[in-house]
Amino acid sequence: MADLFARLRRISWRASAGKSLRSVAGQVFVLQVALVVLLVVFAVFALLLQSQRDTDSEAKRRSVAVAQTFAHSPGILAALHTPHPTKVLQPLTEAGRKSAGVDFIVVMDTHGIRYTHPMPDRIGKRFVGTIGPSLAGGVYTESVHGPLGQEVQATVPIENPDGHVVALVSAGLKVKNVTNQVDRQIPIILTAGAAALGGATAVTALVGRRLRRQTHSLAPDEMTRMYDHHDAVLHSVREGVLIVADDGRLLLANDEARRLLDLPPDAEGRHVTQLPALEPETVALLGSGREATDEVHLAGPRLLAVNQRPTDRDGGPKGTVVTLRDSTELQAVSGRAETARERLKLLYDAGLGIGTTLDVTRTADELAQVAVPRFADFVTVDLADPVLHGEEPAATATGVRRVAVCGVRDDHPLYEKGRLIDFLPSTPQARGYGTGRSELVTDLSSATGWHAQDPERAGRIVDYGIHSLVSAPIKARGAVLGVANFWRTKEHGPFDEEELSLAEELVARAAVSIDNARRYAREHAMAVTLQRSLLPRALPEQGALEVGYRYLPAQSGVSGDWFDVIPLPGGRVALVVGDVVGHGLHAAATMGRLRTAVHNFSTLDLPPDELLSHLDDLVGRIDQDEACTEVAAAVVGATCLYAIYDPVTRRCVMARAGHLAPALVSPDGDVTFPDLPFGPPLGLGGMPFRSAELDVPEGTQLVLYTDGLIEDRDRDLDEGMELLRQSLAGHPDRPPEQSCQAVLDTLLPARPKDDVALLVARTRPLPPDRIADWDVPSDPAAVARMRDAACRKLDEWDLSELSFSLELVLSELVTNAIRYGSEPIHVRLILDRTLICEVADGSSTSPHLRYAATTEEGGRGLFLVAQMTERWGTRYTPTGKVIWAELPLSECSGEKALTLALADADLDLDLDP
Repeated sequence: MADLFARLRRISWRASAGKSLRSVAGQVFVLQVALVVLLVVFAVFALLLQSQRDTDSEAKRRSVAVAQTFAHSPGILAALHTPHPTKVLQPLTEAGRKSAGVDFIVVMDTHGIRYTHPMPDRIGKRFVGTIGPSLAGGVYTESVHGPLGQEVQATVPIENPDGHVVALVSAGLKVKNVTNQVDRQIPIILTAGAAALGGATAVTALVGRRLRRQTHSLAPDEMTRMYDHHDAVLHSVREGVLIVADDGRLLLANDEARRLLDLPPDAEGRHVTQLPALEPETVALLGSGREATDEVHLAGPRLLAVNQRPTDRDGGPKGTVVTLRDSTELQAVSGRAETARERLKLLYDAGLGIGTTLDVTRTADELAQVAVPRFADFVTVDLADPVLHGEEPAATATGVRRVAVCGVRDDHPLYEKGRLIDFLPSTPQARGYGTGRSELVTDLSSATGWHAQDPERAGRIVDYGIHSLVSAPIKARGAVLGVANFWRTKEHGPFDEEELSLAEELVARAAVSIDNARRYAREHAMAVTLQRSLLPRALPEQGALEVGYRYLPAQSGVSGDWFDVIPLPGGRVALVVGDVVGHGLHAAATMGRLRTAVHNFSTLDLPPDELLSHLDDLVGRIDQDEACTEVAAAVVGATCLYAIYDPVTRRCVMARAGHLAPALVSPDGDVTFPDLPFGPPLGLGGMPFRSAELDVPEGTQLVLYTDGLIEDRDRDLDEGMELLRQSLAGHPDRPPEQSCQAVLDTLLPARPKDDVALLVARTRPLPPDRIADWDVPSDPAAVARMRDAACRKLDEWDLSELSFSLELVLSELVTNAIRYGSEPIHVRLILDRTLICEVADGSSTSPHLRYAATTEEGGRGLFLVAQMTERWGTRYTPTGKVIWAELPLSECSGEKALTLALADADLDLDLDP
């Protein structure tokens, strides 16, 4: 008996295996396994070739490195000049050979005669290999048959301090050692190949198993027969069958469904909204995917009972199967079906027409307009007053404002739009607001609680003919935002319970949109307020540029655009425009952090490229910190353009990080976009930034902007740049403020999708007669001559009252440059909004302000400079540094200022001549 069962099991297994190989899944599995085996074999072969090549290359690189290291090692030249170089070099080469892992290191003269060799009997014999390229100063690698066998060797020259080749060094390995390394890698490669083959076969088996499950291990002829039977049954039944995909495409329709719905021949594969014969209600049902049971739908002259069920209950693909049954005999109930159809159409239109914008008042108007006159004769919407400002609603119906009124006539006696209303607790509005449930009043003339709100107005309303009311609370996320009131006149019957449900459905659809608009209004107002508070409220005073600017937040949400104008020492001005990636409060707050960082970095007087590098590090740290704290809206980067204009040299240095290039409007009206070196956006790291320096003639306009100005869904970037050029060209004398407005009028749509920051600056160079400079010799006696020359220049500028202060400041700065700096020493005076004194020298050592002790004779000079000037500091240049100081033009007399400074320094000096 046991043998019989074993035989039956073997027969069953063979039959199953044979059937498996005959099935579609089995055939696909065999084909996939064969393909995987071929791929793995080819991969292993390629890895072997690659390993061989990499090992040879590594051997050559190691030989070159060892030979070069030994050729440049200290003492090698001295050893070559000894009477017996072999005695000194042989121990060194053997020790170096063992430590470097090579088979030989040979030192030879320029004729190829060996000084050293691992085999001592080879010393003094000629080197086996090519030495010509190395005698010419080059490095030469080759494979030769040498004393140790087949060798891979590298030969490099040994040069004396004059650059002449005095000897050669050769290092290398035996080829069999290189081959041994490859042989050691073969098991690893084969193991990896076997693992890849096993993994790929396992994946292929899983795919085959899934395919067998889906095809039920059927052979091709069995699947063909099954689908033939399927088609025969499907198209012979007298009930319409449709299969609709999850995305709304019609996948299958049998003959009866084509007849009932009058479908075109090419209906399969088209979206249900593209089928011309379907009624809108039917299209809405087929596209919704919801379950339906015996719903009545019109199809031309027919009434169809429609059932719809999802197809993914048993793990099938997502979609729906729809059955259609002709129910034309139910014409007796067509009136009710028409009413239901109208209500469904009303709800459908409400879904499309309510909530088109994120505006509370507009959404309330849309609710009123969609219900008049199809559902009610008059509709009023009352919202809690805080809701209009984006705040949370009150708990009672006191302080609600009428925000929407719509009706079939305009002479109604209802409360007007905009009125603030306090509903009494007895009114349907107050009860619905408090309980969250709708109130139905079929006869207003007998509703005493409603009359108590305003008896006189209630009487006029009843006399006007309004007799029925539905008051539905507007609820969203557990909070009541207001009430919607539907009024009906005597020309129509009163509201009933079914219409109460319809009113609740209408209001429910509007409530979500109103709450979204309320939340958006609050967030948008907060973000705009935050962003405007972080942007400059007024531009600083400076004489180098005439500046105009615009900042416009997007209508759909603020982002991180910003701009700035920063005065720098020496009369220079920095212009900054940037854009943080993202929108909302997080982007606005990050913008404020970056703007503050730019201000801080600018006080260090860094070049644009270095400033952007510091800013890039900051953005990277912000991303890392927020990633560690799991911030939902982490910053992914920012763009920035930083430019410094010098009115003395009339040059502008710029650098950008992922930002668009600025526009330059020349004095003759031509517009160009300079080709600035492109840098990556801030926060990516790893790439250096580069700056470019431009000559900027007097009257040139620098136009800096963010991408929201020129980028739009309706046009590409090149088109936006051309529009910007056209709006700027031909107007060289137009003030920057007018240029800003002209650019916005030309490029911006009515509702911009992104923030816009625009900065237009016209250059105003400093006249040459307000600049004086001198070269100073490194001689202490030159300090007095510099004071005299500076005083004469102040007399020319009619600033003699500053002579005393300038003499003190200039003496200290020039003395420090002579004593602690290096040549060349240069002094420059600039007359701008302040008197600027600059002393430059070739040293990069920066002075520091400190308090000197009572017994110290020095250390008070910079303290006096700080007391006598408005500002002072250090600016580094490629050739050294500049110590600058600014003296206000309207300061007190020199003796008085010095007295105050000496008092702060706890000094007592005689100021009399």
